[in-house]
Amino acid sequence: MNYSHEVERMCVVAKGPHHGPAPIPEEGKWVKAYEIKDISGLSHGIGWCAPQQGACKLTLNVKDGIIEEAMVETLGCSGMTHSAAMAAEILTGKTILEALNTDLVCDAINVAMREIFKQLVYGRTQTAFSEGGLPVGAALEDLGKGLRSQVGTMFSTNAKGVRYLEMAEGYVLSVALDDNNEAIGYKFVRLGKMLEDIRHGMSANEAYEKNIGTYGRYADAPKYIDPREE
Repeated sequence: MNYSHEVERMCVVAKGPHHGPAPIPEEGKWVKAYEIKDISGLSHGIGWCAPQQGACKLTLNVKDGIIEEAMVETLGCSGMTHSAAMAAEILTGKTILEALNTDLVCDAINVAMREIFKQLVYGRTQTAFSEGGLPVGAALEDLGKGLRSQVGTMFSTNAKGVRYLEMAEGYVLSVALDDNNEAIGYKFVRLGKMLEDIRHGMSANEAYEKNIGTYGRYADAPKYIDPREE
């Protein structure tokens, strides 16, 4: 250790009591985190790339500093999905410090890793006050039946108004309009459930019809439009 001339000339002033770090909430316990292995929790981080073209939602389940579960959800950039495939493969088994300094290729995924790291080390995780945390595999609960990310896509123009393209329920087939041409509901197909039924042997037409639903005052509308064609 090298000291400057000014420091070398200083006298020693004794330090008072050393209390260590402030405790943070982790999985239902208050923990003084001295090392990476002291960190546990499940949470989410949201990231975006430099031109803000795409976004990433990263979910990590960390136990004793080690990433035991990772889920990477991407939106808006085709290249990011390939980066996500690599990230999901390499993140598990690493410490959260290793993961923070791993080249995850995509800016959005790197930013998401940075944001979730801050939550974990500052005790701001989703499981901060959940005794024992969540089991490995809990991240999949966010996906629901069919294990498909919840996405929403809406498009609108000042000239022609709004078009609902995809809701959390699924792919929008048609939008219901009232007498004033205002949207009052929509019909959708649950893509995740439909594909699951097809995988389990149901015919495509039957699976399609089975998984159609409506929302709002769809049945009462005087007019319906295809949001992708009209």
